[in-house]
Amino acid sequence: MIRPTQVPMREQDPKVRIRNFEEVPFGYTPEEAVSEAERCLQCKRAPCIQGCPVNINIPKFIREIREGDFRAAIRTIKETNNLPAICGRVCPQETQCQAVCTLGKKYEPVAIGRLERFVADWEYEHGVELPEVGKPTGFRVAVVGSGPAGLTCAADLRRFGHAVTIFEALHEPGGVLMYGIPEFRLPKRIVRAEIENLLKMGVELKLNVVVGRTVTIDELFARGYHAVFVGSGAGLPKFLGIPGENLIGIYSANEFLTRVNLMRAYLFPEYDTPVKVGKVVAVVGGGNVAMDAARTALRLGAERVIVLYRRTEAEMPARREEIHHAKEEGVEFEFLVNPVRFLDSGGKVSGVECIRMELGEPDESGRRRPIPIPNSNFVIPVDTVIVAIGNDPHPLVPRTTPGLATTKHGTIVADEDGRTSREGVFAGGDIVTGAATVISAMG
Repeated sequence: MIRPTQVPMREQDPKVRIRNFEEVPFGYTPEEAVSEAERCLQCKRAPCIQGCPVNINIPKFIREIREGDFRAAIRTIKETNNLPAICGRVCPQETQCQAVCTLGKKYEPVAIGRLERFVADWEYEHGVELPEVGKPTGFRVAVVGSGPAGLTCAADLRRFGHAVTIFEALHEPGGVLMYGIPEFRLPKRIVRAEIENLLKMGVELKLNVVVGRTVTIDELFARGYHAVFVGSGAGLPKFLGIPGENLIGIYSANEFLTRVNLMRAYLFPEYDTPVKVGKVVAVVGGGNVAMDAARTALRLGAERVIVLYRRTEAEMPARREEIHHAKEEGVEFEFLVNPVRFLDSGGKVSGVECIRMELGEPDESGRRRPIPIPNSNFVIPVDTVIVAIGNDPHPLVPRTTPGLATTKHGTIVADEDGRTSREGVFAGGDIVTGAATVISAMG
């Protein structure tokens, strides 16, 4: 008889984990993984494969887990996914492969993401098999950016035997995996291990190189590269554009999380890079980044963290799991509210004035449009604000690359094969799609 519910994953107690930055879920044991794998119906049509942006053969790797052949399972996953330990942790399986799981029509869907994480972690404990590198082709490719898109592209190109150099603007590779996602959701040792595997495959890595300023794409061609892949992501934060947004104590989520994650503020005083967090923190936004910022602020000592979102919980784009974890940890939520101005006290933020909203007809996103309710303004006293309302692509590469077509949103125009309007220039990930998920950037 099929178990109707997923095998639960053991986690740190909320009262304990809000005082540390260690990973929240502990992962499956081999016995738990096999038990969960036994729930898979092994569908012949397998809609889960189509639900996966990189088309992993999900029934096959789950069958291999069920049979106890974990090595075969990780090999199956890595046929199309170069970053399984990362994707198993941060990808929204509940809206992708698990959303179309046949078992989910009657019971809880198979916990595909947890099983992917399990076999990836198993491989790290029992020895990582590197992909086979093809015979040298003499073809040189420059990859701009070392986030999910850049890392995936570099690994795939090395498999074909091409010489690959990654150019990363920051002092440490990994892109959003390093600066954007907190340690308690994605331990940095996992990202570093994936990058180390790339280096073992022969990928060259150059840090502190800002393509578009340190060197242009045209100059890369002049240096002998035959093609360039642009995977520079979407790291330019959006702002509210309301009075008081420049007050001391107001961060973009991009800055806040970068300082905590990449600059290791969470390890202060071991690292002398502290971030000032007040007693009452307001986080504006309803996505995964907002949840990351809110949960991080709690761990840095905030007494209260309040998420302000202009729609209801049902419309929040954040993963259900992240919202659940935030609530467990004590994050408060104010729904159907929107900031209209920040209050000034000697140059520092002292409060946020909000207006209450109601939902009207659906907008272009398919969600009901929030409409302000007249004369419903109210003030929440705060001493720190984190604005997490999304990111745009940085315009530096398009601006310094003549003939590279972009959309009105600043994304690079590319076809389904990644070709851009410039000969030899390819692009993928958030710089093409706009800010999205890790697995979408890899697809």
